[in-house]
Amino acid sequence: MEQISVSDLKGISAQIRKRVIEMVYSAKSGHPGGSLSITDILTVLYFREMNIDPLKPDDPDRDRLVLSKGHASPGLYATLAIRGFFPEEYLSGFRKISSKLEGHVHRGVPGVEASTGSLGQGIGIAVGMALAGKLDRKSYHVYAIIGDGELQEGSVWESFMAGYKYTLDNMTVILDRNRVQLDGFTKDIMPQNNIREMVSSFGWEVFEIDGHNYDEIIEAIEKAKNFRGKPTFILANTIKGKGVSYMENNPKYHGSPPASDEEYERALRELSGDVP
Repeated sequence: MEQISVSDLKGISAQIRKRVIEMVYSAKSGHPGGSLSITDILTVLYFREMNIDPLKPDDPDRDRLVLSKGHASPGLYATLAIRGFFPEEYLSGFRKISSKLEGHVHRGVPGVEASTGSLGQGIGIAVGMALAGKLDRKSYHVYAIIGDGELQEGSVWESFMAGYKYTLDNMTVILDRNRVQLDGFTKDIMPQNNIREMVSSFGWEVFEIDGHNYDEIIEAIEKAKNFRGKPTFILANTIKGKGVSYMENNPKYHGSPPASDEEYERALRELSGDVP
């Protein structure tokens, strides 16, 4: 991948965030909060770190990303469109009956590697992809993005066990640690204690970062790609609704679009840096 600058990456992420807001507001439904929290990570992966070609989305040697938290589809769809996997005008069809852009990501969209939505499922799919890569002696890397609410699913921990057993050092799980899920804050719904120690005890190498700091994101992904002997886990501390002040750390916007024209316009102004 071209070594695109951090400044350019930040500009791309701002465009992705705007598309997320436009998509959910047009559809009057969707999940903006968790899409905005992973935007910086998606930007680094798709525009700097992953071995991908939008003109050859099924290249057998491509890197793969499974969005296990499939409800954050606006973030991934916007990223794929801006990266060139399909025309950006398709984004206006999000969650509309005539469009392929369903509310949860699915395999029928160019660049989407797996249909997900039932939490805890995508990480298992990613384990299977990574194991296939080992068996086929392929050099591709598999990434899975999961949510912290998703850590409450037992199948996630079964996948951690399998990743360690099969020495899947061609796999990296990235945790979107935004501390908010559908019904509120994770600490109130199911306390998760020390995630770093928990995952490490399952045999994975863990890196902890600020999920909005581009230097830290890039460094962690580079380390994960080059680490050998065990699978890697990036604990990315993020902010739900990042970039839109009234959405940040607000459980309401886990699955709700801007509630009015005023909120919509304010979000776009803030994301453009034009804050009154």
